[in-house]
Amino acid sequence: MYRLVFRSYLTLSSRRLQSWEVRNENGNRNQPAPKQGTETMTIAVYERVSKRSQDTASQKPDLQRWIDAYSNGEAVKVYRDKFTGKTMERKGWKQLEADLEAGKISKIVCWRLDRLGRTASGLTKLFDYLTANKISLVSIKDGLDLATSAGRLMANVLASVAQYETEVRVERVLAGQAVARAKGKTWGGSKKGRLVTVKPEQVQAVKRYAAEGMKIAKIARTVGISRPTVYRLLAS
Repeated sequence: MYRLVFRSYLTLSSRRLQSWEVRNENGNRNQPAPKQGTETMTIAVYERVSKRSQDTASQKPDLQRWIDAYSNGEAVKVYRDKFTGKTMERKGWKQLEADLEAGKISKIVCWRLDRLGRTASGLTKLFDYLTANKISLVSIKDGLDLATSAGRLMANVLASVAQYETEVRVERVLAGQAVARAKGKTWGGSKKGRLVTVKPEQVQAVKRYAAEGMKIAKIARTVGISRPTVYRLLAS
């Protein structure tokens, strides 16, 4: 049922996005104005994949077509991450956040909304911040524009769907592991005594989640490392 609701929002938002882009080219008042006292405003293009073995090649053609059609000569800066979307603590994303807070960004463009993240809470906070600061968000594949009421509604629906898909995937993995254990299958990580390389942003995420009272097992799943590694980082 939620897929039917999703499709209806997608169609409506896609039509409004096209008309919004045309209006903005003609100087519509909804177009974000450059902030006073800041550098030239920049369009932030964000690309993300979850694993190091993946790349963003599939996202680039659509993003480049959007830049060619709608950037109107405005500066464009690309931010990239190869990290899980279950946390907002990512190197490329933190750089984008810093530029947002410095007033350098006029618009964020992504290939699909789940590339920004897969937690409803994290995305909702982002939507509220962008709306309050009159910063546009365009998701090409989802056809949404955060500047419209329909776009904001659709964005929150998609954020919930993204988190739902993540939770369903986790449930399937756990169910498969339970079946494997029942059949006597075992698996265990690296050799004893070998230290796993951990990124600085992972260390920061572990310590922040621990300070917020998150359980060790959940920290390990969220950050993508083992529980022994979490304990080691907290003890260091």
